[in-house]
Amino acid sequence: MNPIDELRAARPAHLGDAPVDERTRAAELSYAMSQPRRARSRRRTRPAWGISLAGAAAVAAAAVVVTGTGGTAPRAPDVALPAVTASTDAPKIELSAREVLLAAAENADRQPDGTGAFWHTVSVSRNLYRAEEGGYLVEDRSRSEGWTPRATGGDQWARSRSLGARPVTEADEAAWRQAGSPAEIRVEMSAKRIGPALSTSPGAAKTSHTPLVDGDKVFWLGRNVTMKDLRALPSDPGRLKAWLLRSYGGHGTESDGERMSADLWLFTVSAGLITDMPVTPQVRGAAFRMLAELDTVELVENVTDAEGRQGTAVAIEQEVRAKVTDEEHAGVVRNRLIFDESTGRALANDSVVVKPGGLQAGFEPGTVWHSTVVLEAGWTDSKP
Repeated sequence: MNPIDELRAARPAHLGDAPVDERTRAAELSYAMSQPRRARSRRRTRPAWGISLAGAAAVAAAAVVVTGTGGTAPRAPDVALPAVTASTDAPKIELSAREVLLAAAENADRQPDGTGAFWHTVSVSRNLYRAEEGGYLVEDRSRSEGWTPRATGGDQWARSRSLGARPVTEADEAAWRQAGSPAEIRVEMSAKRIGPALSTSPGAAKTSHTPLVDGDKVFWLGRNVTMKDLRALPSDPGRLKAWLLRSYGGHGTESDGERMSADLWLFTVSAGLITDMPVTPQVRGAAFRMLAELDTVELVENVTDAEGRQGTAVAIEQEVRAKVTDEEHAGVVRNRLIFDESTGRALANDSVVVKPGGLQAGFEPGTVWHSTVVLEAGWTDSKP
């Protein structure tokens, strides 16, 4: 799914109908994805962007063609992480993605639930670009904060702030200085398209609020859902998978014309559920167990997120396509859900270039071109 085209077609409710430039869409992508979209008609509600903050990494991959198939997900037996001694002679114990996910599920089950009037989230999103002049890499950062009411009929609050753009490495900074240390950096959106000018200075925080869609819809989880829906999700992985798949139609979360496998669709939606949705700890554990049964999910150990926190990731690959002028460019990205094994709490979601193509055509394999880190996710009685 191309994030720019998707956001153009599915503006979140809190942003209104005014046109927004490309930079704003990129900077506020993580918050936009946590908002349900108003129904176009009473007969059918088009999928919204509220896959939660996690979808920023998976959906921002600009996928149009996705391969792979889904499968059934009976509940797996509980598995604990085996003990590893401190001896340097001890052989390394290799764990599968399934074993790690099941262990994370056990730890997620034991986390406290909490109470409060609002579900509060704080995240930082990073998007990578290449400068038009000098070709150095630029990281554009933004901070998003959201308050979702537990009760129906209330307002949903949001606060966003651009943290400014900056060169990524010392070599990139040297190239930026060589270009005259511009306060605004014009960047490429692709090999043949020039994007916006990114400011290197932080912006002012902007706070807004809007009534809940239909008075009670708070997130997108395959369909627009209420807080009551989220709190009542089944804690059995098989039942949870069945509940989610009732909204799956063989395509992506927004466009009927782009095919998406059941595995990738479940990974994308479930990653949002795990990352920062107000579900019970037992439902979060069930989501881990459900992902453990997907054959296409891979384990990535010793991953460091954009905030420098170390964790473990599970990942799934996605084919991406983007049309530049009259040419279509295809590539592959790996969408990763990074979490803390000891607590089962999500740390971040990101997308890594595997095969350059689409909007990632100008990046080397292994480049993390988009990330969203979760700094806070929990209940509070305070609002802005």
